[in-house]
Amino acid sequence: MSSTRSGPSRLALAFALAVALMAPVLVTTAVASAATTLTVAQALAAQDGRTATVTGYVIGQPTSSTTVLRSGFTSDTAIAIADAAAETSTGRMLYVQVTAAYRSTFGLLTNPGLRGQRITATGTLTAYFSHGGLKNPTAMSLGGSAPSPSQSPTPGPTGTAPGGEYDATYYASAIGKTGPALRSSLHSIIKVHTKLSYDQVWEALRDTDQDPANANNVILLYTGRSQSKTSNGGDPDDWNREHVWAKSHGDFGTATGPGTDVHHLRPTDVSVNATRGNKDFDNGGSPVGEAPGCYTDADSWEPRNAVKGDVARMIMYMAIRYEGTDGWPDLEMNQLVNNGTAPYHGRMSVLLQWNQLDPPDAFEKRRNQRIYERWQGNRNPFVDHPEWATAIWG
Repeated sequence: MSSTRSGPSRLALAFALAVALMAPVLVTTAVASAATTLTVAQALAAQDGRTATVTGYVIGQPTSSTTVLRSGFTSDTAIAIADAAAETSTGRMLYVQVTAAYRSTFGLLTNPGLRGQRITATGTLTAYFSHGGLKNPTAMSLGGSAPSPSQSPTPGPTGTAPGGEYDATYYASAIGKTGPALRSSLHSIIKVHTKLSYDQVWEALRDTDQDPANANNVILLYTGRSQSKTSNGGDPDDWNREHVWAKSHGDFGTATGPGTDVHHLRPTDVSVNATRGNKDFDNGGSPVGEAPGCYTDADSWEPRNAVKGDVARMIMYMAIRYEGTDGWPDLEMNQLVNNGTAPYHGRMSVLLQWNQLDPPDAFEKRRNQRIYERWQGNRNPFVDHPEWATAIWG
């Protein structure tokens, strides 16, 4: 007699074996999918509830489907990221929810200096503020791989004058004004920014003054020399932090505020910095041996031709930014040299000439952009619109 076998049929066993063999393939596929990092553009095109990892630059704090704060942040609950650090269109931004576990590190109210930095977040691709978003993050970290050129949108222009990109947004309240009205509007715009510590200035200058031909170096302001980013300090041939608006002119020192405002701080050779001291700016004097093209006498300093306009626009920025309304001196340009500790810097007529003779170049424009995107969140309006100097001071 033949016996009847109990247990699963051969068909059932074969099916189970097939599933077991397939399982590792399915798991591997899922892991590979989760490991793929998307650009913001790709994430916006895939709002289907999937879990994804996205890398982008922090633009600001979204408050509605069409509004993103770039300063004056009000909460830590969300950030907007984009493929380009200078992005202005909310349509190309992904709104990322910041849950309680990540707010101490990624909330902009607590960490305003996060603006302009690249982050990577993993979460659910679904609408936030009725806008393309990433919600319920399971991981958030600083850094990430830059999107490939084929995936990134092309960044827009960087606010060149006239009719710059930022006229309709950042400078909206100033456009069309002249004289005192323009001055007042620009002050209100640029006074809102992140304040750095004096130690943070070292790292900021390594970024803002990077040599375009050598990412390991910075360009020194008065000498034009390319020098290692790490050779900063106090020895004669090191580079240090030069206050273009001499910090004794108003006696603000190196405290957080005008003393740490990167818009007028530049890397310079230590001994050349000492030779310049706190002198006002003017034409003439004797050649400076260590800084070809620079001249000095007992009470004035003339920088090399390639940065005369840079110097003028930094002084103009300080005169507009610091109006004596926030606990700091009211800084002003005047027609004098040898201003000492008074909150003045001269010579104004010469600085206005330098602004016209040496218009902003690519290095100065990039510097303005990096300070805006990554460090302070405000711009030097005279780099974007050199003609505003004449509109204010004649």
